[in-house]
Amino acid sequence: MAHEIAVIPGDGIGKEVVGEARRVLDRAGEIWGFGFRWNEFDWSCEHYAKTGQMMPDDGLKRLEQHEAIFLGAVGYPGVPDHVSLWGLLIPIRRTFEQYVNLRPIRLFEGLEGPLRKAAPSDIDMVVVRENNEGEYSEIGGRLYRGTERELAVQESVFTRRGVERVVRYAFEQARGRSGRVVSATKSNGIIHTMPFWDEVFDEIARDYEGVETSQYHIDALAAAFVLKPESLDVIVASNLFGDILSDLGAGIAGSIGIAPSANLNPEGDFPSMFEPVHGSAPDIAGRGIANPIGQIWSGAMMLDHLGYGAAAAAVLAAIEHVLAKTDVRTPDLGGSSSTSEVTDVIVQVLSR
Repeated sequence: MAHEIAVIPGDGIGKEVVGEARRVLDRAGEIWGFGFRWNEFDWSCEHYAKTGQMMPDDGLKRLEQHEAIFLGAVGYPGVPDHVSLWGLLIPIRRTFEQYVNLRPIRLFEGLEGPLRKAAPSDIDMVVVRENNEGEYSEIGGRLYRGTERELAVQESVFTRRGVERVVRYAFEQARGRSGRVVSATKSNGIIHTMPFWDEVFDEIARDYEGVETSQYHIDALAAAFVLKPESLDVIVASNLFGDILSDLGAGIAGSIGIAPSANLNPEGDFPSMFEPVHGSAPDIAGRGIANPIGQIWSGAMMLDHLGYGAAAAAVLAAIEHVLAKTDVRTPDLGGSSSTSEVTDVIVQVLSR
């Protein structure tokens, strides 16, 4: 069986790591008896510079014909970040109701994280980030620009449907893991949206007897990531809070270069999108030293989403083996291996 996958390599190192990850996924398909039809789209900041658009007018219709979207990274000097984000990523996430941004965080054996007392077994969690609404809304504006009366207003949007579905997804994740879920809040300072978030969280918790729950104010939760990461397993958070916490998690896990993510439409009504957390890193683009692991791990999450749990687990096990048992590392992890050399070894381990 061949799966139709839309590929958007994007900018910078995205163009390098996407091809490497595809090698791993193609090999997994050969072993487990499935395949891919990779349909590549050149939508990027370079495309924007040529056309004035991050993607063409019919871009979303073209993407909708696929089972999943495999994204590299977007962003390049000279193109403002809000242009690349609101011209490509956010329309995809919202049009296709990819309301869960799932970000696993692990400290692998063989890597040294910045927390001196944390062992690999202490850092193994997942952030479930609400991905469609919350603090990242288009509602607001600016008045009296450039004057002493200048005013900027940005509205947050929290709906019952939006909060319920992401919180319920987090509880389902907790059932399959340790049975513990933490909610990120700030209801002592944000008077309307966060108490509403807390109320919905408490309501959903009643349906999940046996799942241990707790609620942390976001500042205290950020401290817990650093001081007691072993206490955390599943964290559910709003769009902004989840964004911040998941990048903090990538930091304590040793390198943002290994961090994956999935933008999920859990019901399968629309394609989901899989991408590494790292950006386009134009400072190292073209040098062949970008870490491919974040993209490869994102590909493993795509395999799992497509129903190939065993293949996904094998790809992750190959990453674990390479980090724990070899000295093959890209420079961000303190090594001198190239992007393709890391991928070569992962493919070799997967093929055993």
